This record gives sequence, structure tokens and C-alpha cells, in this order.
Amino acid sequence: MSRPAGRGPRGLTRWWRRRSLRSRLTVIAATAIAVSVFMAFQVASELLDWELRNSAEDQLRADSRVLATNAERAGLAQVQLPPYPGSGRLVRVILADGSIRTPDGQPALPPVSEPAGRVAQGASADLVEADDSDDDGYLIYTLRATGGAIQVARAADDSPINQFGFGMLLIGLLCAVSGGLVGRAVARTGLAPIDRLTAAAVRVAHTRDLDADIPDEGGGEIRRLIQSINDMLAALRDSRRAQRLLAEDAAHELKTPLTSLRLNIELLIRLDRRGALDSALPAESRTRLLNDLGAQVAELSTLAAELTDLARGDVSDESTELLDFADVVVAAATQVRSRVPDIEIALDVTPVRVSGRPAALQRAVLNLIDNAGKWSPADQPVQVRLRAQGASAVLEVDDAGPGIDAADVPRVFDRFYRADSARALPGSGLGLSIVQRVVDAHGGRVTVARSPRGGALLRVDLPTAPIAQRAAGPQGL
Repeated sequence: MSRPAGRGPRGLTRWWRRRSLRSRLTVIAATAIAVSVFMAFQVASELLDWELRNSAEDQLRADSRVLATNAERAGLAQVQLPPYPGSGRLVRVILADGSIRTPDGQPALPPVSEPAGRVAQGASADLVEADDSDDDGYLIYTLRATGGAIQVARAADDSPINQFGFGMLLIGLLCAVSGGLVGRAVARTGLAPIDRLTAAAVRVAHTRDLDADIPDEGGGEIRRLIQSINDMLAALRDSRRAQRLLAEDAAHELKTPLTSLRLNIELLIRLDRRGALDSALPAESRTRLLNDLGAQVAELSTLAAELTDLARGDVSDESTELLDFADVVVAAATQVRSRVPDIEIALDVTPVRVSGRPAALQRAVLNLIDNAGKWSPADQPVQVRLRAQGASAVLEVDDAGPGIDAADVPRVFDRFYRADSARALPGSGLGLSIVQRVVDAHGGRVTVARSPRGGALLRVDLPTAPIAQRAAGPQGL
């Protein structure tokens, strides 16, 4: 069965990816050095061949000029050609009629080429030819002389290049092996901080000790990686601390309403078991107790919802969309009126486009209005104003209550914080904290100040939607 096309390269890729970083660096270093040596060998071989050829041509030209000088005196047909000594240069005389003369005992040269024949006839001054037609190649130089031409040839000798190539091969193998060893040593040294970093990360994962920072060592990318991991550990520590504080605060806040609820229910159960419920609790007291129980259950439900919303942080399935903030404010005011009919709300809103999560924004506005309603006198409405100011949508919630003491202002947005004057009022101290979280998540800012009416003035600044997004209109919703 034939192997599917492309399986080989994919298998090689998978094999390569399974190798350790040290092995990869070792192979890369050895390969890089081997390729460098091969390229250097190619260039050096070409240069050596060129240099040897030039030297041989220069020697052939010098020898041919000596023979040409002798031929000028005796003529090519009569010039004396010494016997072949058994090695060295080869000589051949080409006469104008095409006949040739060679020394006695000299090996036969390749046939006279057509270009060499034209030199003998006076068409050109000289010619260099390389004959590689067989194993015994020759470098032949043809020089025009009176009555013909003189050829001096030398057998091509590749032994220097072959010896050079063999030497370069040995050097290349040695360099590749040395490069692999050096690459592995460098990889071991360079990756030592990563090994220590890995060990520290594994230790943190096993012990769950987020307080153990990883030592900052190395430089460049390694240092940035260690700093990033330490920053991540710091963020995890802060998150764990926030979760612990949330759990502790939640337990503390839930204790009081749960205790009150448990005591009231136990009282009802005990009286009912004795059969003295009607006699011990008149209808008016029983109604008041049941109303208290309902209020406590409602308070617990509100507290549980706020805790859930706060614990979720910025995690939400709700998508961001382009919306009119005025619609959100009106919806929140309507919801407050339905929940607490006694609160009077005066709305003064103008349409302002923002980009955000409608439900989260409505919850924040509802908390602002609900907080103001707790403090505002019955004959004084809660004033809610919305306007566009520059690149911001400005929402102001103004009440005519006693205001917020200067000592309480820095902590008014803390979770579960309640001023001494608010202890007697219902609430969990989470409303304004949720407001700040929602506003921060939308890139805005919430502040508190003194109202001209003497109460508290809470102001929310949200960035308005970009002009291009506004122009999209309903398509952005």
C-alpha cells in the first residue's frame, strides 16, 4: 500500500516538535555549522580552481612564447622539438596546411579543434581551450606563429582540489560535531533559568503557595518572562485575598439577618407547639412579626443577589451594544418606583449614546437611585439628571438628605462599608461598590460630592459612543 502524499513531511514535523528544546538547538547549531562549512568549501574550491587554472595558463603562455621565438629563427617546419621527457608539458606544432608535428614519445593530444586551426591560419592571435572529453583532460594554449601555430598543453590535475575537498570534509565533520557539542552546552547554560523557572512553577502548582515569588535572574527575555509570571502570581494573590475578604464579609453580613430570622422562626415554632400562638401573639403582633420575617427574607434575597453580582466581577454573558443611556435611566427609575412607591423621582434626561451592557448599567443606576431614596426626605424628590458633556455622558443622582460625612467619602464605594448613620437603615453596603465596578468596567468614573440641596450628589461619567458607531444607528444594536 502506498503512503499517502504529505504524510512523510507531517510525520517529520511531529517528530521535530516532540524533541526537547536542547535537542533542537543542538541539531540547529550542528546543521548551521555544516551548511556554513559546505558553502565555504564551495566558494574556496571555485577560488582554488580559478587560481590553479590562471597559474597553468600563465605557465603555458610563457612556454609557448619560448617556442615561438625559436620558430621565428628556424621556421615551424624545421624547429627542433626535444623528445618528450615522460612528464610535464606537451607540445604540438600546427602548420598552415593543417599538418602537425609532435616530439618523439609524447602522448597523443586531442585532435586539433576548429578554433585552433583558425589560429594557425592567422584568424586570431591565441586561444585557451580546456578539453574534458575523457578522463585525461588537458588545458591547451594555442599561439599564432609564422607559418602556423604552436600548442602547449598540460594535463588537468584535480588532485589539489580533491585533497582540499577531503580536508574540508574532515574539517566540516569536526566543526559539525564541535558545533553540536557547543550548541548543547550553550542550550544547557541558556535554558538553566527556564529549568529553574519550570521547577518553581511546578512547586507553586503543587504547594499552591502563591506567596513564593520566583527569583529574578537572567536577562532579556528570561527576565521579562520571570517578571510576567511574578506579576501573574501577584494578581492571583490579590484575587485569592479578595475572595477571602468577600467570604469573610459575606459571612459577617449574613450572620445578623440570619440570626434574627432564626430567632423569629423559633419563637413562632415554640409558641405553635405549646398551642399558645393565638394567645401569646395577638393578631396585630403576629402580623408585625410576619412582616418582619418577610422583610428579612427580602433583605437576604437582595444581599445574596448583590453578593453573586459582586463575586462575578467583570465576568458576564451579556454582550456590549450601542444604546441610549436615557432609556436605561428611565427603566431603572421605573423599577425603583415599582419596588418603593413612596420614593419620588424627578427625571431630567436627554438622549446620549453609549456602548455598554444594558442590564449591568441599569443595575448600577438602580442602586444609585435606591441609595438616594433611602436618605431623601419624603417631601423632597430624588433628582436624576442625564446630559452629554463633551465626550462623556454625565449622570447625576441628587438627594436632599443629610449628605455624606467627609470622613466617610474615601470609603463610600468599599464593599460592605456603611456609615454609622446608615446602620439603622436596610441595606448591605454593596450597592455603591457594584456601581463602581460596573462604571469601571465601562471605562467610566463615579464620584461623590455635596449636593447644593445639602445631600449627596453622585456623578457617573461614561464615554459616549464613537461618531462612526453612532452613524450605524440600529444596525449596531
